[in-house]
Amino acid sequence: MSESTDVFALPERLRVLVTAGASGIGRAISDLLIARGARVHICDVSDDFLAEFRGAHGDAGATKADVASDDDVSRLFAEVEKSLGGLDVLINNAGVAGPTGGVEEIRPEDWQRTIDVCLTGQFLCAHYAVPMLKSAGGGAIVNLSSAAGRFGYAFRTPYSAAKWGVIGLTQSLAKELGPANIRVNAILPGIVEGPRMTGVIAARAKQMNVTYEAMEKTYLDRVSLRRMVTADDVAATVAYLVSPAGRNISGQAIGVDGNVEAL
Repeated sequence: MSESTDVFALPERLRVLVTAGASGIGRAISDLLIARGARVHICDVSDDFLAEFRGAHGDAGATKADVASDDDVSRLFAEVEKSLGGLDVLINNAGVAGPTGGVEEIRPEDWQRTIDVCLTGQFLCAHYAVPMLKSAGGGAIVNLSSAAGRFGYAFRTPYSAAKWGVIGLTQSLAKELGPANIRVNAILPGIVEGPRMTGVIAARAKQMNVTYEAMEKTYLDRVSLRRMVTADDVAATVAYLVSPAGRNISGQAIGVDGNVEAL
């Protein structure tokens, strides 16, 4: 790599799949990578968000698909092959917040749905993506975990368990796929501004019988920088990891969280 090379520039016509790419963190990732010249295909489960994305990015591919469904994921990758002609990067972003409650209160079906989307969905996407990445001569997978994948998280057991599982998936795949020149990393967002976090704080406030404002302060008091992060902060880290600047980063769990000290 010459001194004049911009190591932060994305490779030309980089082919990227972003799951749950039509809103929130996924939309921020998609928007940034498209702005930097990547060819992006997304999936999502929301017709409204998909329509909005298609309106903003008419040249990008978009598929309605639930990553917890093997049939949906198989169909998604057939459409990715058709629209992009291959794949260089998989961004495993899809997830759900899951239930808030004590372990004796959580319904088994809610536990299962959280694991299916947040963990099994990442496995399924990797299962179909890896042959395409190998055919491309290598590439990158970025899995979205959470600060909840580093700490135990009372009353959010299904979510935390799934996000811990993402770390294990990431480290295992990094070892398995490194010889094929495929880098695998996890990003661990903390308290991310937006409606999902608002809902989480509200549910926890109700669980603890305190006001929303008091619960929000409790969350922020456990962050060294005393502030939330944004979806754009996460997207910038993704762009770094899939650029040449990240070419020797693999098997890592990278916090983008203002340093969450506890949950």
